[in-house]
Amino acid sequence: MAYTDSAEIIEALAADIGDNIYMDIAKWHLYLRDAKLHTALAEQLYPMLSDDISEDAVQQVLRNISIKLGGGRKTVTLADLLPVQCQVNLMDILEDYQKKL
Repeated sequence: MAYTDSAEIIEALAADIGDNIYMDIAKWHLYLRDAKLHTALAEQLYPMLSDDISEDAVQQVLRNISIKLGGGRKTVTLADLLPVQCQVNLMDILEDYQKKL
């Protein structure tokens, strides 16, 4: 699929992230679309698509997103809530989008 502008790419990337990537909280899978985090994550990851995507750079983005738990009494990074397989899937999604550009 050929994309016409960056907004379209971000929207498609956000949809794929939202549908496939989840946080594991007490064995509950909270997909990023349901947590309303998919678009913000896609916006932060989009600039990486024009360069070589490194796992370290993606991890840094995930560590910079704070998730408030218990009404804000605790804060955990998104990197800490994503299972390893979801992080691998996220890298696969980003690599697929990079090939499409």
